[in-house]
Amino acid sequence: MQIPTPPRRWRAWLPKTGAIAATCALTACQSYQPAPLDIAEHRATLDTRVVNTEPITRFIERLAGHGSVVPDHFDPADGLSLAEGEVLALFYNAELRLARLDAGVARATFETAGLWEDPVFGFDGAEILSPARPFEAAFMVNLTIPISGRLGIEKEQAGAAYDTHLRQIVDAEWNTRSRVREAWATWTVATERLRLLQEVIGGIERIARITDQLEAAGELTRVEARLVRAELVKTRSNMRQAELAEAMYRQVLVGLVGLPPDTSLDLLLGMPQISDADMQGSSERLIRTNTVLAVRRAEYQVAEESLRLEIRKQYPDMTVGGGFGSEDKDERLLLGVSIPIPILNANRAAIADATARRALARASAEVTLEHLEQQLAMSHLTYTAAREQRLSFERDLVPMLDEQTAEVESLADLGEVDTLILLETVTRRYEAKSRILDLTLAECAAAIEINRLLGPDKPMVPAPISPNQNSDRRHHSSVSPLSSDTNIEEDPR
Repeated sequence: MQIPTPPRRWRAWLPKTGAIAATCALTACQSYQPAPLDIAEHRATLDTRVVNTEPITRFIERLAGHGSVVPDHFDPADGLSLAEGEVLALFYNAELRLARLDAGVARATFETAGLWEDPVFGFDGAEILSPARPFEAAFMVNLTIPISGRLGIEKEQAGAAYDTHLRQIVDAEWNTRSRVREAWATWTVATERLRLLQEVIGGIERIARITDQLEAAGELTRVEARLVRAELVKTRSNMRQAELAEAMYRQVLVGLVGLPPDTSLDLLLGMPQISDADMQGSSERLIRTNTVLAVRRAEYQVAEESLRLEIRKQYPDMTVGGGFGSEDKDERLLLGVSIPIPILNANRAAIADATARRALARASAEVTLEHLEQQLAMSHLTYTAAREQRLSFERDLVPMLDEQTAEVESLADLGEVDTLILLETVTRRYEAKSRILDLTLAECAAAIEINRLLGPDKPMVPAPISPNQNSDRRHHSSVSPLSSDTNIEEDPR
């Protein structure tokens, strides 16, 4: 009589174990959610950016809460001022949006860094055909245990990379403020030059009418009259060129603040006010507060952590495994341990590469400081020279030409008209005032550059933008300053 043997335990557990492993894998996986790109819809949202001012108002309140200088109110209905334009640029500038989203990628890497590797499930089976043998099978689950401690360093390296992106956002925001100020000053000067040309054309037209009368009376030759008419044609041509320049500078400014090109929003003339105190600083101030050097320090820290990680990777992690198997009707409990021996490779190539990159990051920071000091010195020279020339023109040349204009006009009232002297006086006076506009812009641009190079007088964090503050609901980013870190929320799509 043959006694039936009980079913083997591993055969009973095999389906259950496989089902459990499959269930765990499925529940841990994320599902794909499509997000179609609709450029036309995004374009439609641009026109509403200054219609709903509530998000900007809340943004200004949050900026003020973090110590930033903000306008007293935001109301584009009465025209957009320079201060309001800076805030609008921080909120909507396209380059800043990309920088914030790029930081969101780094944050995602930081949040998922340092995780253990997934366990590996393996199954082996064999059917020996001749001579007939029982089916042989074995299944194991292997798990890598990071005894080297590299996962903690991976987390710190990802954190350093994320901090680098945050410093890049601060640098981009600081540069955006400077760019808006310089663009606003350039547009303001272009508008003032346009007004000056309109005034000059009026004066030359008046001279041309007098010239026509004198030529008709035979008191002025045709050659002299032709000079006046030629000057009028030339000035009108300059007027058209100035109109084009003013329109182009306005377009640049509109793009910087994040508005569509066809916006009808009024921009208010204004020159940025930068005090001498904002431009005082030496190399120590430059090293302490320059936003580019802050990025270089963060990049060096990434290189430092990368080298530290590669060195730690010399020390191996251990892989342990366990499972069940059967061979010749014998059930077996399977155990396994493996650990690499770092005697041949020892991650030497990666360590050498990381060492070289750290040296490059160090040199990059040092060279950046040298370039910044050179730029700062050049900007100080430009500022001083432009300021002295402007003051000389305003103090000496313009009053002299104003006096000359008054005397010539008084003689004209008495009937003693010399049209060529009158024309020369008008054109010289225009050239002097136009030169003052150029020097004013050069002085302002140099002051803005000095202020940009020196950086903010206190440490900054990225602007606090949150999704519910953005009127473009489908396209936004969030930067929420924390006590020692800044959180970047990714654009939901």
